[in-house]
Amino acid sequence: MGKTEIIVTIILFNLFFILFIVGIIIFIRQYKIKKKEHINMLHTQQESHRQELLATQIEIQNQTMQHIGREIHDNIGQKLTLASLYTQQLSFENKAPHINENIENISAIINQSLSELRELSKSLTDDSIHSNSITTLLEQECKNINELKKCNVIFETNSAAIELSYEIKTVLYRITQEFIQNSLKYSSCKNINVLLTKENNCVKLVVKDDGVGFDTTTIKSGIGLKNMQKRAKIINAEFALESSNNGTIITLEIPN
Repeated sequence: MGKTEIIVTIILFNLFFILFIVGIIIFIRQYKIKKKEHINMLHTQQESHRQELLATQIEIQNQTMQHIGREIHDNIGQKLTLASLYTQQLSFENKAPHINENIENISAIINQSLSELRELSKSLTDDSIHSNSITTLLEQECKNINELKKCNVIFETNSAAIELSYEIKTVLYRITQEFIQNSLKYSSCKNINVLLTKENNCVKLVVKDDGVGFDTTTIKSGIGLKNMQKRAKIINAEFALESSNNGTIITLEIPN
């Protein structure tokens, strides 16, 4: 073999070797691209599946609440109405006037419970979440609480046209209701503020009271707090809770 043939052989070998290396690099690059596309596809599928589960969960919760509301109205409500009629009849027929006051107190308690159950039944069976915006829902809820004259509830927003899905509206609405009810029962507050804002593709809900507050380290197992945290997690919202002697505040931030 001549010198020229050796040089040509070396050149061809190096050329094939370079092509082989280039082929490996291209293969690895294509593999990484396909792997990334596959991961993105899996992420998209998982997100789609999560959204489907979310919609199903919210729908099941809604149907369950409506069923409970109907049961309260048709079953428990009727029984309390009957009990109220019995106490009225007992008071009318009673021959011992000194116990009439006790009977009337029992009747008043039954009627108050009946009224509260009717309001609960109405709120559970009401499907206004579908047909109203979140601002309308929160504004109406604050108005309803103000009519009870137990404390002053103020609603504020920087936009009257915040468009949200049914699932997110439901969660924000229920969390607000939960917070307000807890404040009325336990905080001895005089004021509750509900603030809903939208800025930079983020919806933010802040609800706070000026009550006595509580120790957050000892109340983490409370059902009400767990419910709020679970609901916030359902819609991927960032949930924060703070409480002190000056009151309690919750904050939710939802990408939108």
